Amino acid sequence: MKLLVINPNISGDVTALIEAEALRSAGSGTELLVLTAGHGVEYIETRFESLIAAGAVAELIAEHTAGGDIDGVVVAAFGDPGMPALKELVDIPVIGITEAALCAAALQGQRFSIIAISDRITAWYRDCVEHFGLGGRLASIRSINQSLNSIGSVQSDFKETLLALSRQAVTEDGADVVILAGAPLAGLARELEGQIPVPVVDGISAGIRMTEAVVALKSGPHRQGAFAPPPVKRRRGLSQNLAAALTAAQANVTATQH
Repeated sequence: MKLLVINPNISGDVTALIEAEALRSAGSGTELLVLTAGHGVEYIETRFESLIAAGAVAELIAEHTAGGDIDGVVVAAFGDPGMPALKELVDIPVIGITEAALCAAALQGQRFSIIAISDRITAWYRDCVEHFGLGGRLASIRSINQSLNSIGSVQSDFKETLLALSRQAVTEDGADVVILAGAPLAGLARELEGQIPVPVVDGISAGIRMTEAVVALKSGPHRQGAFAPPPVKRRRGLSQNLAAALTAAQANVTATQH
């Protein structure tokens, strides 16, 4: 199995954190191709920044799945930029770490809390939880309310704060599961093992393992319904890779109908 893992922001140090945790999490037979967005922002906090990132992710998916050797895609930023629309682009599973983490949390407890890296990001995260129909199971979103020195050093700079927020989510908010949200926190759950009295979900780890599971299910591609490829129509200004990916997806639908 080969997975394409995409960091939707432009920070190489965050990509390194993603890759390290992805390698620790992946099964022995899984090969990973880990890439960084070609344009965008250093870390995504808002809906608009997510919109920018979605285009960058789509370009990488179109470019690197054309050869047919990729079995699944992991969108490795909490908030899942471009999701669920990216599921319409290719015939292989495209899984965001938010949807993976929420599924993992829902399997392990009734109520969950999300620990985030900034106050600004929480409105977008709440939207994501509501989108997945799990708003009633969200105990809280707690976040760091201080300026970040560097996105790549959030874990080391705020480890004790993140631990305290996680414990408060359990004792004060009633969380049965804690989700450490965002690629900058990749691997922190391993470091904090045993220090938080409920299951702790790492988004990157959940994304890798859930994508492996969905690929292994061999459920088949979308040909009809809400996630079928976009219909054929006149296009202008798309990159060669993106135009080719859309053409291929639409041709697969036509072939199935005949």
